[in-house]
Amino acid sequence: MKKLTILVIGVLSMSNIMAQDISDALRYSQDEIQGSARFRALSGAFGALGGDMSAVSINPAGSAIFSRSHASISLSGLNIDNDVTYFNGQSTSSDSKTDINQGGAAFVFSNNNENSPWRKFVLSVAYDKTANYDDQWSANGQNTNSIDNYFLAFAQGKRLDEISAFPGETISEAYGEIGAFFGFGNQQAFLGYESFILEPDANTDENTIYTSNIAPGTFNQNYNYTSRGYNGKVSFNASAQYDDRLYLGINLNTHFINFERFTSFNESNSNTGSLVTNVGFDNNLLTTGNGFSFQLGAILKLTNELRAGFTYNSPTWLTISEETSQYVETVRNDGSGNISTFINPNIINIFPDYRLQSPGKITGSLAYVFAEQGLLSFDYSRRNFKNTKFRPTSDAFFAAQNDIIDDVFKIANTYRVGGEYKVKQFSFRGGYRFEESPYEDDTFYGDLTGYSLGLGYNFGNTRLDITYDQAERTTNNQLYSVGLTDAATLDTNNSNITLTLGFNL
Repeated sequence: MKKLTILVIGVLSMSNIMAQDISDALRYSQDEIQGSARFRALSGAFGALGGDMSAVSINPAGSAIFSRSHASISLSGLNIDNDVTYFNGQSTSSDSKTDINQGGAAFVFSNNNENSPWRKFVLSVAYDKTANYDDQWSANGQNTNSIDNYFLAFAQGKRLDEISAFPGETISEAYGEIGAFFGFGNQQAFLGYESFILEPDANTDENTIYTSNIAPGTFNQNYNYTSRGYNGKVSFNASAQYDDRLYLGINLNTHFINFERFTSFNESNSNTGSLVTNVGFDNNLLTTGNGFSFQLGAILKLTNELRAGFTYNSPTWLTISEETSQYVETVRNDGSGNISTFINPNIINIFPDYRLQSPGKITGSLAYVFAEQGLLSFDYSRRNFKNTKFRPTSDAFFAAQNDIIDDVFKIANTYRVGGEYKVKQFSFRGGYRFEESPYEDDTFYGDLTGYSLGLGYNFGNTRLDITYDQAERTTNNQLYSVGLTDAATLDTNNSNITLTLGFNL
């Protein structure tokens, strides 16, 4: 009856039951350099150039540069290498994937009215993968902080009858009811209590104080991380050329997210006084989402050689759904031998949808085109990550997360430089990019640096391009958001080989 009486409160506060945090907000707010091989070869410095399907994703006016209808498709091979440091342990990992990361077509409609200043109109549709979530790594080391602190952080202050099974309840029934009535935090405390990690100060319903059955000392820990998924965008574009110098465009973008994360944690100790000597803790997360954004862009020919571009990216408004499942097991020694305890609820937690607003962005671009011989291009982007918001902001938990976002995030600048030189049908390309960390403390999440090299061959109506690009960043990945907040340091190197076939229609 105690659980039944707070059913209404539990339903009303269900937006709090899964502890979304700023790492989720950052993951779904970032966009990487993806797209065609030529676009990647110039490190994405295409804001004032156009004439490439992926350039339309940077500046919607870029499709108006096409003189003929055009289409392209790109195949990319991604490789991720991680060097992982966790206390005294070091490890390496590698993961690779090949898929179609770009495709689209632009349809050019020339204006036959010679008296009109509007030279042509262009309609196009393009798909671009904006983020890749495929990754895997392991952290191994010896720590003085135990996983028991994770469960203690959720348990302290909670009544024992709100984190334990009633007589006659199965583990699945109790875990499900506690999640429905009390939320995610109580479920974590339940796992810690039922697996004997937690010990109540008094074995009464009213007890709110807990200690650990794991004694202080040193702990051998292993943490395995695997993720899969992507963030994709489909753009519906319209653009126009006014006179011979001005190009204008708009994109209406639909976004979709698919992200899966699997983590497995194992800890062992031989500390004097430890009742529990081994802990295994697995967590699975499935996230899906969709959203909308728009872009406005312009390209102006200042002279026949010099071009300037400007783009406004609106915030992206996302609706996100999440599902989780968990499992914990322990080994304890009661003096007569080891006893294993398995707490597997066999329940998938399905949480209410929540909304996320990622920050908008402005981009300014300059490009100098040397007739038919080559070009140099520069893009500068500015994005205020403090404008990232969980919604509704009236929710107390989301409001608290938004306050944290305002404290730890900052305005981040991105610089991209690219060049191209043509020799007959061949094009030789290169680029460099630098992206500032979105965090005030960039030792937590470092700046990104990358370079690119590419080659293209023009057959006439068909063009074949290939590019190699690489980017590096150092991050500190917290194992858990509370309790065991120690971080594994990852030096990550992302490398891509992209092949694009482009052709006039």
